[in-house]
Amino acid sequence: MTVSNRWLPPLVTLKDYRGNWDKYIEVVYRCFKSDFIRHSPVFNGKPVCLKKYPIERGKEATFWHVVSEGMQEHNRVPDLRRCERIRWPAALIAEADSPLVKCWANARRGDKRIVIALNDFSYVVVLAVRDPYYLLWTAYCVEQEHSRRKMENEYKREGPFQKS
Repeated sequence: MTVSNRWLPPLVTLKDYRGNWDKYIEVVYRCFKSDFIRHSPVFNGKPVCLKKYPIERGKEATFWHVVSEGMQEHNRVPDLRRCERIRWPAALIAEADSPLVKCWANARRGDKRIVIALNDFSYVVVLAVRDPYYLLWTAYCVEQEHSRRKMENEYKREGPFQKS
C-alpha cells in the first residue's frame, strides 16, 4: 500500500484468525454486512444496493462476487486479497468525488458502469447504473501493470465522472 493510500481501512487478514477459514469468512461477511446492508452507501445522491440472489451459504450474491474470482459464477473461488480488502469498497465509494480516487463511467456489454479506482489503478470498485440506484457489481485488485495502464487510458479517454 502506498503512502497516499493510508486513508484506507486496514486489511482484514486470515492470519488474524489463525488460519481458521470458517471464522474468517464470517468476520469478512460481518464487515460487508455493516458497510452495505446496515449502512447502505450513497453515490451521486443515490443508494448503492446489492444483488441479493442467489443467496449461497446464507450470504448475498454480491458478497460472493466481491470476495471471489472466476469467469463462471458457479465456479468462482475465494480470493484472499479481495477478502482482506473487504472494507475498501465502501471507503472508495465514500471518497468517489475526492482527489483520493479516480472515478469515471464506461459501458460493458451495453451495461452502464461507474468505475472508482485508487489513483494508481491497483484496486477498483465497479457499480452498475440502475435507476434510481446503483448496484455494487464487483471490487478487485488489479494485478497486472498492463491492466492498470489500460484502466488509466480509459479514465483519460472518458474523463472524470460528472455528477448528475
